Amino acid sequence: MNYTVRDSTPGDCKDIMRLIVDLAEYEKMPNEVKLSHKELEADGFSSNPFFKCLVAEVPEEFKSKEGHTIVGYGFYFFTYCTWKGRVVYLEDLYVMPEFRGKGIGKALMSRIAQIGRAQGCVRMQFTVLDWNKPSLDFYSSQGALNLTAAEGWQLLRFEGEALEKLAQSAN
Repeated sequence: MNYTVRDSTPGDCKDIMRLIVDLAEYEKMPNEVKLSHKELEADGFSSNPFFKCLVAEVPEEFKSKEGHTIVGYGFYFFTYCTWKGRVVYLEDLYVMPEFRGKGIGKALMSRIAQIGRAQGCVRMQFTVLDWNKPSLDFYSSQGALNLTAAEGWQLLRFEGEALEKLAQSAN
């Protein structure tokens, strides 16, 4: 199948939001998405963007059943490891089900790895739900190391009231 992986543009944000919602449904968390495409535009395409995003686009003749030509995305940003240095963090990698198995996901992931290496990143990091065996198997087959199994790292988060309470305690 013919497809292109390219940097996203502000005009892609509605399609990216559609894919984010699809991913949230796949991950059994559809009510967790609180963003709008306008927030994506502001956060990703300002003078100081919070994220970068690639999209996978197919020609019109290969569009989805619903008529979409943007069929996947890779959402990433740069962070830092105090032990190793620069890191590219892969927040989301998603390809519509009807376009899976055609190399699109690997192309998105490989391109993000290439961008990371060009920026001097020493690792690409991401999380996967423990029940998502197809993704875990795919990443493992590409050489990814499962840090939960290998090193015992646990992912923690502050949000909502807990985040506000923590922020208020700084005074």
